[in-house]
Amino acid sequence: MRWLRAFGEVVRSGLTIEETRLEPLLALRTAAGVAIVLGSVLWLGSPAYAASAALGAYSAGGATFQRTWRPRKVIALCAGAGLSLSTFVGYLAAGRLVTFLPLLAVWAFVSGMAWAVGPTAGIVAATTVGSMLVTVTLPTNVGQALDHAGVIALGGGVQAALILLFPIRRWAAHRDALADALAAVADYARRLRHDPTAPFDPEPLMMARDAAAVTPSQARTRPSALHGPRGLAERVRPVVAALADPDVGAPAEGPGRDRARELLDAAADVLDAVSRSIRRGTPAEVPPGSAEVLHVDEEHEVLQGPARRASERLVELLGEALEIAESCGARREAPTPPDFAKAQFLVRPTLFRLVPIVLRAVRRELRRDSPVFRHAVRLAAVATLGYLIAARLPLSHGYWAPIASVMVMRPDFHRTYARAVARFVGTLVGVALATATVRALGPDAHMFGALTVVSAGLSYTLIRTGYAYSQCFTAAYVVFLLGMGGQAWDQTVPERVVLTLLGGALAMLAYVLFPAWETPQLPGRLADWLAADGRYAAAVLRSYAEPTRDHRTDMRSALLASREARAAWQGAYEQAKHEPVRPRGLTSREAEEAQEALQGFGRAAMLMESHVPKDASRFAPEAERLAEALEADTAKAAENMREHRNPNWRRVEETLHAWEGSVDHERTPMLRRGAELQKRALDDLTTAVSRTPLERDVGSAREEQRVRGAVAAKDT
Repeated sequence: MRWLRAFGEVVRSGLTIEETRLEPLLALRTAAGVAIVLGSVLWLGSPAYAASAALGAYSAGGATFQRTWRPRKVIALCAGAGLSLSTFVGYLAAGRLVTFLPLLAVWAFVSGMAWAVGPTAGIVAATTVGSMLVTVTLPTNVGQALDHAGVIALGGGVQAALILLFPIRRWAAHRDALADALAAVADYARRLRHDPTAPFDPEPLMMARDAAAVTPSQARTRPSALHGPRGLAERVRPVVAALADPDVGAPAEGPGRDRARELLDAAADVLDAVSRSIRRGTPAEVPPGSAEVLHVDEEHEVLQGPARRASERLVELLGEALEIAESCGARREAPTPPDFAKAQFLVRPTLFRLVPIVLRAVRRELRRDSPVFRHAVRLAAVATLGYLIAARLPLSHGYWAPIASVMVMRPDFHRTYARAVARFVGTLVGVALATATVRALGPDAHMFGALTVVSAGLSYTLIRTGYAYSQCFTAAYVVFLLGMGGQAWDQTVPERVVLTLLGGALAMLAYVLFPAWETPQLPGRLADWLAADGRYAAAVLRSYAEPTRDHRTDMRSALLASREARAAWQGAYEQAKHEPVRPRGLTSREAEEAQEALQGFGRAAMLMESHVPKDASRFAPEAERLAEALEADTAKAAENMREHRNPNWRRVEETLHAWEGSVDHERTPMLRRGAELQKRALDDLTTAVSRTPLERDVGSAREEQRVRGAVAAKDT
């Protein structure tokens, strides 16, 4: 993609309205926190302290809108504490560039590395950099610095107290994640009615599993509706796929296919009903016809063999879903288990136990080729450079430029540029609205305070519809806040626009000079996915060879690792499609074909998993030999793909050829068909990524030329 086209995509993305459900009650509660803190401090203190209090309350409130599985009151308290600490530490080093600039650079770098933990940590950490840049201009001594830090922490405390006193949709994010997973499987079942090989994106299942991890204190109050349905969705997905697939399930045409379509439609209706029940906290309503489809007539059942076993398993799972839909009290809280120490749940570490995990995550990203490390370097450089430039400008609020840079920068190209465009457009519209409002109503301190709270509420309301639209009211909020403190609004408006443009330009330039392109990383991401899928397929085969609990545990672990590798590839590929960089190692067409091949490979393993025998006395020794060959060949092929060599499947072919001549060939038809589907997918992958001799020669020559150029540059 060329730069001009990439920038056009950036502009469209930055100004796109995201379709999402608005949460006005949450916005009203958070805006009330800003109003309480702002009014109280303004009444008891001064406008300067009120500005600090509003900063703490506004930023802490905004942090609670980030998607996180921890309680919102904890996020508000952590955000307030971080803002307070950065304010006080910043003041101690302020006054001399020789002390403040190193502190700012180190603080910004550490904030950038917070992305190693996750987006929420990275975003909250970035706000602390902004707090350091703003509030060093307010205090005049250490005592006042402590006071400002205290009122900022107070803002976060007030937001946390409001969340505790006025809970709105408790466990809302967890409910939505679980409901989305069930709805995704329901949609998958409907698509299988018309396309038996339809793809499935496991991201909703991954999100639901992440949301299911809770701390011990959360486990005591988690609603009963959030306990079992996630496992149900995980078990239904491979069964509906096995039922719909004409190779291992229902026949392609005839009464068997019609029966399969009825079951798939009933599965979709039941799962949708459970999804709505969990999301809304209301009783589920399942269509009567869907429940009737689940009654199996043993004498007139048209499905046979593996298809019949899949249908029986699906009916059993949908029966469990109906029990959940009919008897699960979505509004009731789960009672404390009698033996809580033995209660089974996915464990999420407490904040104290999270410290070593964070340190390990940051240590893994401390390498030159890491996008997070490069983002941290860019953040530190832009924050310090922006501060230096702003200090030389004849403007009273020069810190707005580095703040704009820090708040728009992200570890990837597309979001950084899209947010820079969105912030500038939103700021331009926001200051225009603020200007028109002030001219119509006239400047007044109380009026400015009221408009500040209104702007904050509108910003919270639109925070998930798009950065540009939320930023519009954020800009108006800043103008009104400064006007309340005595700043001339007609002076702050042009300053805000110019400095926002400068900050956005610095952020965009930083990514050009020190990028972290995903395009060159695609072959490695694809190789990681192949190796993970190979381990998952081998684990499934070993469960056929010896159906033990340990092998089932290994199969589950391998499946989760495969999903993570697929998600890493998908994220990198989506980013690469928006980057103005030439493809290296994989063209767009090759990447699409390779992705389809690996999806087919993983799907074949999933179909085999749905028929893994439960009886530990049933052994299939030939499956162990195939598992070893498959794991070895996929690991070697992944290494070849990283080094731009063609993959081959010699061991798999030899094992399948020997299997065809054995007495076990006809004894395990499901296993044999699954192995054939896997081999077909691997052949498709070879076709997608293989190079002709001429292509290999050209690629090798280009690589040698690049290496020689790098060596020559290093020598000079």
